Amino acid sequence: MTDRIFSLAALTVLELSPPDMVEVAARAGYSHVGLRLVPATEQERHFPLVADAELRRQTQARLRDTGIKVLDLEILRLEPATCVADFEAILAVGAELGGTELLVAGNDPDEARLTERFAALCELAAQYGIHPHLEFMPWTDVRDLRQAMRVVANADRANGCVLVDAFHFNRSGSSLDDLAQLKPKRMRYAQLCDVAGPVPADMDEILRQARNERRFPGDGDADLVGLLHALPPSVPLSLEIPTRQLLEQGVSGEQRARMALEKAQAVLAAV
Repeated sequence: MTDRIFSLAALTVLELSPPDMVEVAARAGYSHVGLRLVPATEQERHFPLVADAELRRQTQARLRDTGIKVLDLEILRLEPATCVADFEAILAVGAELGGTELLVAGNDPDEARLTERFAALCELAAQYGIHPHLEFMPWTDVRDLRQAMRVVANADRANGCVLVDAFHFNRSGSSLDDLAQLKPKRMRYAQLCDVAGPVPADMDEILRQARNERRFPGDGDADLVGLLHALPPSVPLSLEIPTRQLLEQGVSGEQRARMALEKAQAVLAAV
């Protein structure tokens, strides 16, 4: 367990600037962080690493001083009007910061076009040593694990991967049997959290929970032990656990990061 890579995801401490996030990760006991280069929504607070050279310099300095490394970069969306070449500046910054994994969302209902764009993104990312991971989310056009596996398989690029997030795995109704069919080489990291209660009937409520109200590992109802058994035994784990209620109660980013890591380590010890 001590050799397992744990990465602090941006969404867990979204109020922190990248340099502060690196510092918190180091103090809390992580070895890696995930950096959000592109905001997931227009409403969220964003720190423009791609556009702000000084912010990049500060982040690089904090990475160097703490020894923390960057695991993944987020979030690129493949949409009907996407021009993959437009992502190159983002990939270049990500590579400069040391990131090797890339979170990709599928927001195009034309699966053939989505697959073609994912393949093109893989080719562009390969030039930077980056592995795009298609993340299935039930409110996107890549709704579950089976569909993500199909797109990545049909794109057929060596660096193309699938991102398994415990929240989306649960809420999309994906199965451990399906996960058993995913080749280990297609999983270079996974996202861990817990999920409370049954799947809501309302997709807006699922989305709200995903962005605001996840649970620390072991504090919910997901079969995390089963999920971890099904993942490659050494796959890095990104702890993506937004807990707005704790944030609003004044629990600091560092406290939440520590809680997430301690809970994740306890669940992993049971595997």
